[in-house]
Amino acid sequence: MAIQVVILAAGQGTRMQSNLPKVLHPLAGKSLLEHVISTAAKLDPAVSPMVICGHQSQLLREALSKYPISWVEQKEQLGTGHALQQALPLIKGDRVLVLYGDVPLISETTLKRLIDTTPANAIGMLTAELQNPAGYGRIKRDLEENIIGIVEEKDATEQERTIQEVNPGIYVIPMQLLNKWLPSLKNNNAQKEYYLTDVISFAVNENITIHDVQPTSIEEIFGINDRVQLSRLERHYQQEQAEKYMRQGVTIIDPKRFDVRGEAIIGRDVTIDVNVILEGKVSIGDGCIIGANSILRDTQLGERVEVKAHTLIEGATIAADCIIGPFARIRPGTVLAAQAHIGNFVEIKQSSIGEKSKINHLSYVGDSVIGKRVNVGAGTITCNYDGAHKHKTTIGDDVHIGSDTQLVAPVTVGEGATIAAGSTVTKDVSPHELTLTHHLEQRTKAGWKRPVK
Repeated sequence: MAIQVVILAAGQGTRMQSNLPKVLHPLAGKSLLEHVISTAAKLDPAVSPMVICGHQSQLLREALSKYPISWVEQKEQLGTGHALQQALPLIKGDRVLVLYGDVPLISETTLKRLIDTTPANAIGMLTAELQNPAGYGRIKRDLEENIIGIVEEKDATEQERTIQEVNPGIYVIPMQLLNKWLPSLKNNNAQKEYYLTDVISFAVNENITIHDVQPTSIEEIFGINDRVQLSRLERHYQQEQAEKYMRQGVTIIDPKRFDVRGEAIIGRDVTIDVNVILEGKVSIGDGCIIGANSILRDTQLGERVEVKAHTLIEGATIAADCIIGPFARIRPGTVLAAQAHIGNFVEIKQSSIGEKSKINHLSYVGDSVIGKRVNVGAGTITCNYDGAHKHKTTIGDDVHIGSDTQLVAPVTVGEGATIAAGSTVTKDVSPHELTLTHHLEQRTKAGWKRPVK
């Protein structure tokens, strides 16, 4: 039976104290709503998820434009039942799975179990036991432990509020029952809203089976209403990620100071120091060492790469046995061949660095192709931008470039050439020759005194 996922995401989220809609706030580098959409897409790819939006709906549509989503607008926020009423004419599946845009960590495993174990003509729902159930609707059961109703906290009596079994609001409901019951919802409650929870009472009255399932972990059902709750779920998510990698053979020095904000593939015997952030799509080969306070973004590292502390690598491909940093910046489009060394306060952009080449100190290399076994001295820069256009620098194998050299692109340095320290190179350099651009002898001026104020 086809499942139509409907994600409720119309609320403003006033407790976030933000101009941004609540469901667009990020957790682990993705918006809350994006987490839910990504999970929903794994359940039944034949039917696109449906998102019910309201507050700043155009902003939501733009932010999630890359996903195949059916959008439904709830112009007035009159409750969960009212939200589902707006979607009813557009639903394509035989059953509806109701999710929430501010419950980001609900898992595919839990949802599949809910779907697969709920009989075709029954209602399936998640329930959970909480030590502190404040804010949640309470599950009411009869003496045989059958669910007989749900009472929202604001409508509950003092006795009902002592119930610790709660309703996260995630349901699987046959379409024929929604078509029958949603038009009958009333707003006779403290909030003057149309509650989806009322369908449970309808089911009890008509002897429809109510099947309940518990989540794999309690954090899956937690919704986010403010930034305190957001930070708690962020740390829970990151702790789970750290434990997953450690079980796969990764040493993480302090799991509380480790963040994955995207997708990371990490090999065995990798060591990751404190405050390392992995963003976007990152791949780290076996035996790598990532130093403290480093950021890797959309980057591939080969085996045994050492990234020293305080290094930023973005959009780069790094081959095996390279050493980078400390305090290095590797910008997008950079490719380092095996055993290349990039040292402290070196910036590389849109450049290919050959095998065993070294750029170890205080240098900038942009829009360049550098051959094998090249040594670039401290303070060397490629002057690649003329104010209007970027130009290319090409350096052959086995070149030695002295400190404080400026290579004014476009320029080519021939294989095996040597450039003297302090040179400004504006023309192509011949291979296997010494090139220098300064001719003044060092002199001392006797009797000279430094000016004083």
